[in-house]
Amino acid sequence: MTTQTPSLADVIAANTRVRRTGRARETVVCTALAALVLAALCTALAYGDMTIPLPDIAAALTGGGDGGTHFIIVELRLPRVLTALLVGLALGMAGGVFQTLLRNPLASPDVIGISAGSSAGAVVATLWFGLTGYALSTAAMAGALLAAGGIYALAWRRGVSGHRLVLIGIGAAAGLMSVVSYAMTRAEVTEAQEALQWLTGSLNGRTWSHVWPLLAGAAVLLPATLAAARALPALQLGDDTAKGLGSRVERERLALFGCAVGLVAIATAAAGPVDFVALLAAPIARRLLPGRGAALVPSALTGALIVLAADFAAQHAAAVQFPVGVVTALIGAPFLLWLLTRVNRQAG
Repeated sequence: MTTQTPSLADVIAANTRVRRTGRARETVVCTALAALVLAALCTALAYGDMTIPLPDIAAALTGGGDGGTHFIIVELRLPRVLTALLVGLALGMAGGVFQTLLRNPLASPDVIGISAGSSAGAVVATLWFGLTGYALSTAAMAGALLAAGGIYALAWRRGVSGHRLVLIGIGAAAGLMSVVSYAMTRAEVTEAQEALQWLTGSLNGRTWSHVWPLLAGAAVLLPATLAAARALPALQLGDDTAKGLGSRVERERLALFGCAVGLVAIATAAAGPVDFVALLAAPIARRLLPGRGAALVPSALTGALIVLAADFAAQHAAAVQFPVGVVTALIGAPFLLWLLTRVNRQAG
């Protein structure tokens, strides 16, 4: 019995069908995630000490309704909800970039020292120099960028290996957190308590002054990251293969790394280091879309959903409010342990 070799036309047609199926599934998943994010956003706006019906929320958002409802929705709840949304989008996409670019599931900004750099910058700025507001946010961003630059430089050996960068990042994170601990022990009790709340990752008291810089940064960095991510499929094949395909490997890798660091920096400046969101979002998105590569848009939407849901739980699940970082840590810490066990088994 002879087997017929498929023709080139058959191969092309099969490949086209696979791509169309993949794109259709990605569209369905993104639409479902966007609907869940919208539902979480509406729930967060509606529910609180005073429950407000959705028609009244719509009226307040469009300039109608009574003054009390307008104040609660527009001045109190909406800035917090938008901050949670943008922080989740930024961290989710950044996590997808780091893990795909470095080909390591542990390559998350809160593991490899980026968030620790932001924390060190913010704590030193507020406890030693008394900075607040925009100056504090700037210090947090500067800390993240400086830490990322130092880690990247230390990991450089005629290129950057994902495993080497992760190991150096873990060491850098330990060193930077020792700076944070030293600053905390030298501070007054009340100042240390305020710094500790920021270090946990909190959306309490967020106002429009937090939203606008975050929105401006996200409006630039999210599209820039998606544009730079066009190089990811080639980079995932390895440096030699990517160079053979005409990629400028180091330039493209550095552009992606810079965009991801920028996303982490603006998110951390707005809400503090909300741990484990970047670590969780991308693996969940890739599970929903197997074989679709980085899945950056689904990762961003998953990150937004995680932060919105975690902040809602932090506000209403117990008699007292918790910082959102407490809830994400409760979810993320077991996942990190499972991931470490899985990576260790694969390595063995």
